[in-house]
Amino acid sequence: MRILITGGAGFIGLNFVNFCLKKKIKPIVIDKLSYASNKKEIIDLKKRKKIFFIKASISDNIIVSKILKNYKIDKIINFAAETHVDNSIKRPIDFVKENVLNFSYLLENVKKYLDKNKLKKFIFLHVSTDEVYGSLKIGERSFSEKNKYYPNSPYAASKAASDLLARAWYKTYDLPIIITNCSNNYGIFQNKEKLIPKIIINAINQKKIPIYGNGKNIRDWIHVDDHCRALWLLLKQGKVGETYNIGSNSEMNNLYLAKNILKYLDKFYPSTKIKTYSYLTNFVKDRKAHDFRYSVNSKKIKKLGWLPKNNFKKSIGKIINFYQNFFYN
Repeated sequence: MRILITGGAGFIGLNFVNFCLKKKIKPIVIDKLSYASNKKEIIDLKKRKKIFFIKASISDNIIVSKILKNYKIDKIINFAAETHVDNSIKRPIDFVKENVLNFSYLLENVKKYLDKNKLKKFIFLHVSTDEVYGSLKIGERSFSEKNKYYPNSPYAASKAASDLLARAWYKTYDLPIIITNCSNNYGIFQNKEKLIPKIIINAINQKKIPIYGNGKNIRDWIHVDDHCRALWLLLKQGKVGETYNIGSNSEMNNLYLAKNILKYLDKFYPSTKIKTYSYLTNFVKDRKAHDFRYSVNSKKIKKLGWLPKNNFKKSIGKIINFYQNFFYN
C-alpha cells in the first residue's frame, strides 16, 4: 500500500500517520505546516526516517503531481483543511480558498494521474465532518448519509462544498472517491484552540474557561483512535462512490464535558489557589450561527465490522495527562 496522507501534521492526520506506522506502513505525508500543525512531531518522524515528508500545499500542482508519480501512490487520504469554526467566522475567505479551491486542485491532479496510470485498486478517501448536515433539536433522529446538507458556518459550508466537489469528480471523471463525515474528535495532538485542550490549558493556568451561551450545545465525541480505525477499514473495504458517517453515540453538552474534565483535574492536579477548577467556568456570548446538536447514524460503517472501542469517561483521563505533559513539560 503506497499511501499519501495530506494534512498529515494536523490533529487527526498525525494520529493517522502514527496508526499507519503501527501497521508497519511508511506513508508519504504532505502538509504546509500552518500554525495548527504538529511541526515538531512530524519533523521528528522525518528525521528518524519513519515517514517520507514533503512540506507543501495540496494546491501545489507541480509538487503533488511529482509525489503521485514518483511514489506510485495508490491510496490517498485527505485531511488537509482549515477546521476551526471560530476562525472561519473571522476569515471565511481563507476557508473557501483552502477547503474548496485548493481541494479542487488536488482532485484535478489526482484525475490527471489516474488518466495516465490505470490503477485498479486506487482509493481517494476524503475526510469531512458531520457539521455539513446542519443542526438537530433534542429528540430528532441522528443524521444518516441520505440527509441533505444544511451547513450554517463558513467552515461547514466550505467542507460541504468539498464533499460535493468530490462527488462531482467521482460522477463526472470516475475518480474512485469515498467520503466520510465524522463527529467531534478528541485525543492527543489536538491544537490548543480546540475546546478540550483549551479547557485543560486554561484551568491549569488559572484562566477563565469560556463556554458559549448556556453550555447546552450538544456534540457526539469520538476518540481519534476509533476514527483512524474506521478510516483504515474504509481504505480496505469501503465502497467507491459512497459516503460513510462515523460517530460513537457519545453525546454530551459542552458544560457537562467541561465539568467532567475539571473534576479530573481537581482530583489529580489540584490547584493551590482555588478550591475547584469549576470556579473558572465563564459563560460568554454565544457564537454566531452556533449549531445546537450534532449526531450521526453510523449503522452503515458498522455493517463493515467497525465499532468504537473507547469510552469517553474512561479515556479522557489519559488525554488530560497527555496535554498536561505536552504543554508544560
